[in-house]
Amino acid sequence: MARDSLAVRAHRIFDATPARALPVRLFEGHVHRLALLVIAELGVVMACVYGAVLARFSGFSGTFSAFQTTADPVWPRALLIACVFVLALAAMGLYQLRQRARFTGIVARLLIAALAAEAVLGVIFYLAPALFVGRGVVGLAGGFAFFGLALTRYVFLQVVDEEVFKRRVLVWGAGERAATIAERLRRRSDRRGFRIVGYVRAPGDAADLAQGKLLPHDGNLLRLAMLHKVEEIVVAMDDRRGGFPAEELLECRLRGIAVYDILAFLERETGRMSVELMRPSWLIFSNGFRCDIVRLASKRAFDVVISIAVLFVASPIAFLTAIAIFLEDRGPILYRQIRMGQNGREFPMLKFRSMRVDAEPDGQAIWARRNDARLTRVGAWIRRLRIDELPQVFNVLIGHMSLVGPRPERPAFVRELAQAIPYYPERHFVKPGITGWAQVRYSYGSSQRDAQGKLEYDLYYVKHHSLAFDLMVLLQTVEIVLFRIGSR
Repeated sequence: MARDSLAVRAHRIFDATPARALPVRLFEGHVHRLALLVIAELGVVMACVYGAVLARFSGFSGTFSAFQTTADPVWPRALLIACVFVLALAAMGLYQLRQRARFTGIVARLLIAALAAEAVLGVIFYLAPALFVGRGVVGLAGGFAFFGLALTRYVFLQVVDEEVFKRRVLVWGAGERAATIAERLRRRSDRRGFRIVGYVRAPGDAADLAQGKLLPHDGNLLRLAMLHKVEEIVVAMDDRRGGFPAEELLECRLRGIAVYDILAFLERETGRMSVELMRPSWLIFSNGFRCDIVRLASKRAFDVVISIAVLFVASPIAFLTAIAIFLEDRGPILYRQIRMGQNGREFPMLKFRSMRVDAEPDGQAIWARRNDARLTRVGAWIRRLRIDELPQVFNVLIGHMSLVGPRPERPAFVRELAQAIPYYPERHFVKPGITGWAQVRYSYGSSQRDAQGKLEYDLYYVKHHSLAFDLMVLLQTVEIVLFRIGSR
């Protein structure tokens, strides 16, 4: 009997449905589009460097030939300049998966990135004169790169929404869990990587709540997926205890169609973990949550090196800030506040004082508010520019904090939020950070609802933290500081 059922299943998979080739995907999810954009922009900047060399040395005259023969080859220096430009673009948040800024906003960020890249290149060429290609070449390359990158971005924004670049997704379920896809991915920019071709009502679904086309299901999910050229199936049924289509999903998976749980799908598409949908078993069996000695050692070394560099560069700003705080009201310059760190350990966190001395006269913890009346004049400015966080570099050097991680909260808030929000204590699995994934993805939080939204990003970081992730967060923090996003 088992052999007969296996034969029937094989017949359904290989004979009952037409063969077709799935589109080639270079990377999982929609990261491949950003990878192609990075490669394209590297090429654009390198081409601009060559164009600047040609323009500076009179086109194709003998002077350019002499430059090529008497100096090192141009391409290594062109690659260096291109890499610096790409890092500057990343620092301006221009490689986020869901870029919501208008084209004018993107051009403004491109201009700032180009100016920042030129400044960094000036420092590099000063420290390593052998790499220098000339002031004229660097200046022309920067101008050419700005216009070339603007044109590349315009073309990218036009092409990225084309259907050929989107994964075709079928949702198994049409109830409450399936409806969260539309709730979490409301904006058009959230859906640039995929297109939902339809929903299939599953046994046990509460109601047809999902906003989309319901597809008829005759018991052959593979045939339905082939008919609509589906590349991924998202399982979002409300009740898996009855009617779970294990055999049908297995057939689809063996035929090359990816199958995802709704939690994994939303995690990939939003960069956050849905607390409301999670179950402890999903956390237990999911990948991530690294805690090996290599990761811990590399993170600590990264924290120490970058913190020392920040202290060296920012010491003049810190000195002027301290003078301004003291002159305003002759009060203390630094503010020590008890926060909760890794594994629930409490520590005194340092900040430049930005509020009045009597901001909390009875010692009761109070949420910060928009246009908080307790802020001093100097405090309002240093909060907008995030300068008030600079003393926390000493917390990093001591070992209480990391550069990147969930922001530490006050113990009173932690106890309150842990009772109201599921999985809140799990954010303390790693060291808290000066900046974090929630800080670059979510606005300033001042309520329990905001705390839950930030927790979902914090849990995503706890699960996926790595050295590359930390570097990306630090680069995007530059955008936060420059454009004053989320400061209060």
